[in-house]
Amino acid sequence: MALNKLKFNSINVTPTASEAIRFNSGANGFETASAGGSLVKIASSTASSSSTVSFTSGINSTYKEYIFFFNNLHLSNDGAQPGINFSIDSGSNYNVAKTSSNFSAAHTEADSSTLLGYNGSWDLAQGTGLQYLTAGTGNANDESASGYLHLFDPSNTTFVKHFIAQFNSYVNDSSIQHLFIGGYANTTSAIDAVQFGVSAGTIDSGTISLYGVL
Repeated sequence: MALNKLKFNSINVTPTASEAIRFNSGANGFETASAGGSLVKIASSTASSSSTVSFTSGINSTYKEYIFFFNNLHLSNDGAQPGINFSIDSGSNYNVAKTSSNFSAAHTEADSSTLLGYNGSWDLAQGTGLQYLTAGTGNANDESASGYLHLFDPSNTTFVKHFIAQFNSYVNDSSIQHLFIGGYANTTSAIDAVQFGVSAGTIDSGTISLYGVL
């Protein structure tokens, strides 16, 4: 098997911040280009006794992947669960059908119980309500939930819209529960708005930030 190698005496490329070096289209020189995988912050919202937190702009065809980061969501009601829903009409309605699955791992502070398994009450089969993102989270002063959710190619008008998420929560039985979620919004229309709600009460505090992936 022959091994072909390109030889260059120097790399004549002007350095550019946050960019990488790659071969040009002719494969006879180098150029700078986006390194890929970089995050671009689009928006951030801080909850304050909020029944819902909505993102009605910035979700479009600019990026093929979007990530929401959730930092210390503190809920008003003990055992409540935050969740997500999608809109195809700029936020007039959040009722897109979703099908999903999940599994979780849990461990109590007292080291008395562990869990690894599927929870059939947290998945959806063409459901139009909230897709829950955590186990029942506690509402004591030091209890909260944090995590992230990826939304893929929301402006595509050929395929369904896939999403995956991971959340860690301080559950109301004094345990940690790490929940893994995957699913799709079953629509070929473009998703252009996303809303986060809660199964009961409000999101008292916490920050949700939206990023696009280059």
